[in-house]
Amino acid sequence: MKNKSIVISVLSFGLAMFAALIWFETRPPSVAQPNSVQPEFTEELIRSYSPILGPEKAPVTIVEFFDPACEACRAFHPIVKDILAEHDGAVRVVLRYTAFHGEGSEEAIRVLEAARMQGVFEPVLESILEYQPRWASHGAPAPGLILGIAEQVGLDAEAAKNQMMAPQTVGVLNQDRADVEAVGVRQTPTFFVNGKPLDPFGADELRALVASEVATSGS
Repeated sequence: MKNKSIVISVLSFGLAMFAALIWFETRPPSVAQPNSVQPEFTEELIRSYSPILGPEKAPVTIVEFFDPACEACRAFHPIVKDILAEHDGAVRVVLRYTAFHGEGSEEAIRVLEAARMQGVFEPVLESILEYQPRWASHGAPAPGLILGIAEQVGLDAEAAKNQMMAPQTVGVLNQDRADVEAVGVRQTPTFFVNGKPLDPFGADELRALVASEVATSGS
């Protein structure tokens, strides 16, 4: 009787394993939700420390891979601000640093990070972009001017000198550099709207994509 119970148990286990195998082989494939960003990709687009322009809880997010020494980024900045104003409260911009223009780019990013620590990020960003032709001149770049430019709009330059070299700032530079590589950014500015790359690239295309996402969000 004992042997019979063992045989029945083994047969039952075998049938259960066979059924599980059949289900595994014939189960429907998982389908990603449309307009969604894979979790592992979300972190590469948005980090918790990334500077945000606009309301933090806005339903539509523009991620801009941005180089403060990039002339095209400077040209697009008023367009991005106009989009924020047009969709008041419905759109935010997350800035990711992209140091493609050498020493000047990195110096400006370090100053911006110091400004973020001091709570004066936006005025410093505006000033750095306004005076970009002076400090990021292709003929005679002068990154040493950046700290003074930022000081004029409220940055504590003495405190900033330490903040610019702090481990936290180095960590931001290194992580953004790694994310730029992981996402495959090759030029600036590069935009994503709610995880969707802006393709084709252009001001009108950016406005249209943002408007479409705002409409979809119901805002």
